[in-house]
Amino acid sequence: MTEHQWLLFDLDGTISDPAQGFVNSMNYALAAHDLPERPAEALTPHIGPPLEHTLSHLCGSEDPILVQALVDKYRERYAEVGYAENALYAGIPELLAQLGQNNDIKLAVCTSKRADFAERILDMFGLLGHFQFVSGGDVGIAKWQQLETLLATRTIDSNALMIGDRHFDLTAAHKNGLPSAGVLWGYGSREELAQHSPRHLFSEPADLLQLCD
Repeated sequence: MTEHQWLLFDLDGTISDPAQGFVNSMNYALAAHDLPERPAEALTPHIGPPLEHTLSHLCGSEDPILVQALVDKYRERYAEVGYAENALYAGIPELLAQLGQNNDIKLAVCTSKRADFAERILDMFGLLGHFQFVSGGDVGIAKWQQLETLLATRTIDSNALMIGDRHFDLTAAHKNGLPSAGVLWGYGSREELAQHSPRHLFSEPADLLQLCD
């Protein structure tokens, strides 16, 4: 038997690289509200947190009406073309195929991205079938709340491992008493992840196969 029955994957920065669609859709939303567009290097550090937090920071306002309007504008472009501007990380398809051969492990996705967008991205890459479910977020729903609901409904158990590239993934797991694993091919640095005490820290996708040992 493996240690974890469930492996919960973050999407952005863990399964796929969303940078192009994220940057283009962010600037589309900012420009639509006469706010200055930002270069990619100023925006990519914001990949991971919920959209409303990032857009509130970028527009310098906590006005919920403005922030929601920016989120809506971002999603307008993202729904049309932004989701298709994702790039799959090398080694992910092979990893998921091998994990899927282990009958003791179930795979799922837990992402701050809205579930329908996440499913479209996974389907585009031919990966959706690897996952038992996709838990997506929305404005006002934090990842720790998603995990809390999954536990409360007994969709997952307390040995589920949350896997992600940012500290938000790790702290969401720990807030629910779940173990976590950090990955180093996304947008979180080794220092950021190590500060939040993940049970595992993986350098490349193939390293996750040790979870089957």
